[in-house]
Parts: sequence; structure tokens; C-alpha cells
Amino acid sequence: MENILYLCLFAFLAGFIDAVVGGGGLIQLPALLIFLPGVPVATVFGTGKLASIAGTTSAMVRYVRNVKINYLAILPAAAAAFICSFLGARALSHLDASLLKPLILVLLILVAIYTFIRKDFGSLHAPKLSDSQEKLYGLLIGAAIGFYDGFFGPGTGSFLIFIFIGIFGFNFLAASAAAKVVNVATNLSALLYFGYKGFILYEVAIPMAICSVIGSQLGTRTALKKGTGFVRALFLVVVTGIILKFAYDTYGTGGSDFVKLSTAIQNWASKLG
Repeated sequence: MENILYLCLFAFLAGFIDAVVGGGGLIQLPALLIFLPGVPVATVFGTGKLASIAGTTSAMVRYVRNVKINYLAILPAAAAAFICSFLGARALSHLDASLLKPLILVLLILVAIYTFIRKDFGSLHAPKLSDSQEKLYGLLIGAAIGFYDGFFGPGTGSFLIFIFIGIFGFNFLAASAAAKVVNVATNLSALLYFGYKGFILYEVAIPMAICSVIGSQLGTRTALKKGTGFVRALFLVVVTGIILKFAYDTYGTGGSDFVKLSTAIQNWASKLG
């Protein structure tokens, strides 16, 4: 019972952060691994996905009501992400996910540097693609991000926000709203799979989901009230945190822990494949 209370607290924090700039999974997943000792990795991931999608969906609904969303670009991206997220999860049984970590670390560092140097990055909402380009780019980006989320995952929301700003010309608020739509699609794809296989602890996931919704509502309200400047600042803080975590897992003493987790996931995926 005490462990569930701790997990609910982390789900609330993850929901708040994820609603604004993404990256909530880096708070919630380690907590699940710590407070659910002995639980199979697949069940840990499935339980976390149910909590995550509740918070993400809640944030998406609030954003949709308050921020104009370009569905012409977002819906194709969400559809492609839904399909490719499943394919990414399947690919995990054939490839070593840990090999991606150095590459993702470099990309995140570049994202942080670019965002920090470009003070006006994401401050103005000025879409710069034609309708046909938005559809095409939406499909391509949705497929790539969806596959990545199913295969590896960490930092997906932050990457989406950066892409929607840099390529589509959205501001931080519009990019956060768009990212939530795509995130719901990738989470739903994975959740359906986990649920079908029975890899969800509902007695843990449901209380966490409720707390995630509360956190996401507070996070979304804060983002809408404080505007793009606040979102940009928090984005830099979260991306920096992700970079430090990735660096520690890849090159520090935590690397062995990541290898163990990666091996466990691969073994589980091989059984499913």
C-alpha cells in the first residue's frame, strides 16, 4: 500500500511535467522499477502505459479546448505513429536498444544548445509549410517518432515539441498540444498490446492514472496561463535532465543497470516474437 502511494506521487509529477514539455516517462518508469520489485518488465511497462495515457489524454483534451491545432498535419502524424509504435515494439526483439543511447544523447545535446542559443525559438506561431507538405511531413515524422517510441521511448515528447517548432513553425504551446495528440496515439498502440497480453497491474495502474490526470491538468493549466516563455524554460530544464540521465546510464556507473534492463526487455520481446 505504501508503495502505491509513492507511485501515485511520481505519477502526479510525471503528469505535470509531461503535460507541459514531455519527458514524464523518465520520472515514472524508474519509480515503477524501484517500487515494483520482482514484477516482470513487461508488466512494469504495461502498468506505466495505462497511467501515462490517462494523463496524456487529459492534457490533450485541455489543449484542444484552448489551443488551435492544425489537424491537417497532426492527424496523419498520429495515424503513422500509432502503426509504427507497434512495429517499433516488435523490432525490439531483433535489435539492441542500448545501441541507440549514444546517438540519442548527441541529438538531445544539439536540441538543448539550439534552443538555448535561439532565444526566439518557439516564441512565435508562424506555420511555414504548405498543406501538402504538412501532410507529408506529418506522415514521415509520425512514422519515425512512433517507431522510436515503441522501440526505445525516452524523450519522445521533447523530440516532438522540437520538431513541431523547428520544422512546422509552431510556437511552444501549439507544439506541446500537437505532441500530446501524437503521444496519445503511440501510447494507445502500446497499451492495447500490453492489455491484450495481460501485462497490466490494474490495482496499481488505476490509482496512478488518476494522479497522472490531476498532475496533467495542473501542468496544462500552468502552461496555458504562463505562456510560451515558461514552457521554453521548462523545456530546457527537462531536456538537460534527460541528457544527464542518458549520460549517466551510458557512460557512468549506471550503465550496467541500463544493460540489465535492456537485456530483460529484449528477452521478454523475444518470447513474444
